[in-house]
Amino acid sequence: MTQRSERLVALDVFRGLTVAGMLLVNDPGTWSAIYPPLAHAPWHGWTPTDLIFPFFVFIVGITTQLSITARRARGDDEGAIRRQILKRGALIFLFGFLVNGFPFFTWGTVAGNADPSFIERIIDRLYHWRIMGVLQRIGIAYIVSALIATRVRLRTQVVVAAAILVGYWLLMTALPVPGSSGTPGYLLLDRPESTMAAYFDRVFLDWTRFGLGNHLWIGAVTWDPEGVLSTAGAIGTALMGNLAGWWLGQPRPLAERINGLFAGGALAMMGGLVWNWVFPINKSLWTSSYVLFTAGLAAVSIGTIMWMVDMQGWRRWTKPFVIYGTNPMVAFVGSGIVARLIYSLIKVDYNGQSVSLQAAIYRSLYASWLSPMNASLAFAFTFVLFFFVILTLLYRRNIVFKV
Repeated sequence: MTQRSERLVALDVFRGLTVAGMLLVNDPGTWSAIYPPLAHAPWHGWTPTDLIFPFFVFIVGITTQLSITARRARGDDEGAIRRQILKRGALIFLFGFLVNGFPFFTWGTVAGNADPSFIERIIDRLYHWRIMGVLQRIGIAYIVSALIATRVRLRTQVVVAAAILVGYWLLMTALPVPGSSGTPGYLLLDRPESTMAAYFDRVFLDWTRFGLGNHLWIGAVTWDPEGVLSTAGAIGTALMGNLAGWWLGQPRPLAERINGLFAGGALAMMGGLVWNWVFPINKSLWTSSYVLFTAGLAAVSIGTIMWMVDMQGWRRWTKPFVIYGTNPMVAFVGSGIVARLIYSLIKVDYNGQSVSLQAAIYRSLYASWLSPMNASLAFAFTFVLFFFVILTLLYRRNIVFKV
């Protein structure tokens, strides 16, 4: 029981580091001045920022496997376990969907309508409400990977994960993309709007042909970085997390489990780098090479934290990240709503101009005396600290929002 408690603390630390990192990279003072490691790779390749999302999906897989094992040990009914999985995944998807729609009306200009009414703004928002997103992808990956974990044995999980990754690779590269005059997908991987994943996104998420609007990511319009087909890769990441969770739950010495994480992580990273030669590491496509590489790096990272926290006893530095890892849903949903408010909705007068509240804060408190990149980074750190204060208050009152 002592080992189990310590291990969960290490997982909370890893999850907290991931959530804090997400806020840091998502909320800069200005997108025009960002240190390169804090920006996503333009397309193929990776930066530290591209590790945050798969790390979170990987930790979801670990905790899912540990939770299922614990519930079975208590004698919980298999049907009840699966119903909870479906409920939890649906709620995660719903929260992400609602964050996408907030504040549920179009606050800017409405195309073709110079003076829209409030009802017309609501209708316009419905026509452009993005369906997929980060939480939506997590919810889908969680449901599929958790149901697989409840249905099949470990060996079959490995086979299923391998089949998903290989099948996704072949679908993305070997088959011709519809509408490309028979061009195989491999030759189109460098063109975001022309990949097989982009084709699936338009088929399922662009409803303009039905007169119901486009529900893809507004930053691309023709494809979605959390789209339909590429979610298969995220399911693969969650399944890799399931396998790591199974290993961590084994009745073995702590040092042996940590060594296993290092060994398995190193092999996965090497496999991802080799696969990168024919199926490039790409976060937006969530390629199979990206799955292996990031899952391997996540395993090594968790093993390192467990070695530091559980074996060496270096715990003083962990408290802030435990706090962040205890209420990740509050951090994610709350930061999304606050960012929408201060970056877009709330306008203030600044030197005779109407600007967003965020721009006014950034210009007056940071850009006025720091270089652009440092000012942008300082604002992002402030955003992280702001939510750390909120999460600390919840932590001290033992308030934990669970889905």
